[in-house]
Amino acid sequence: MDLGISGKRALVCASSKGLGFGCAEALAAAGVNLVMNARGAEALEAAAAKLRDAHGVDVATVAADITSEEGRAAVLEAAGQVDILVTNAGGPPPGMWHDWSRDDFIAALDANMLTPIALMQAVLPGMMERGWGRVVNITSQSVKAPIPQLGLSNAARTGLTGFVAGTARQVAPSGVTINNLLPGIHATDRAEALDGPVAKAEGITIEEAQARRASTIPARRYGTSEEFGATCAFLCSQHAGFIVGQNILLDGGGVNATL
Repeated sequence: MDLGISGKRALVCASSKGLGFGCAEALAAAGVNLVMNARGAEALEAAAAKLRDAHGVDVATVAADITSEEGRAAVLEAAGQVDILVTNAGGPPPGMWHDWSRDDFIAALDANMLTPIALMQAVLPGMMERGWGRVVNITSQSVKAPIPQLGLSNAARTGLTGFVAGTARQVAPSGVTINNLLPGIHATDRAEALDGPVAKAEGITIEEAQARRASTIPARRYGTSEEFGATCAFLCSQHAGFIVGQNILLDGGGVNATL
């Protein structure tokens, strides 16, 4: 399918690996020029080179912490006029409700709620003026079904979801859509970070921990960054202009809900 976005310019955050890279790769395959961001310069440059070589698109890179004011300023200055924004940032660490301080919550809100909001506030006016734009926020299945040990993430990402719910309907008349992608467990570093402590605590291998988790997913496997990226690219396409303010689960059926 021709997504109709060849020649557009996209800013994809935290895109040197994992789900962010999956989104960048799918957009590059559709002919979209990229501004890629991540904290680690070496991994970021390697990822960018891979996409340039494979798809022949222009790829600019900005190594910066997107969750800091300085990092956002650097990324936005380099990005300039963007047609597509994909927000993404690593999730807070797991833990227990009684262990989290105010500072822990502020850090989670900064990274997973206030950062994507700030990025949207920066790029939405230009998109609206030009009459076209796409924003996809990578959040989590936890906004549909909270994960007890990820309370910091549950709180921050649910706050972002509330902001998007209203804002998406305000900008839609200008041809701009905002939607959220809600990943379940995918075969990324984040999955390893969650499975590792389980393996250690229970005295099993990480492969056994992964198999145990996969057995709880109706699809009986972890998702891939490639299929996640393909969904993101579709939401950014010319075909998705009537999808507004939605929270789309990519979890292999893990959230057991009718609606």
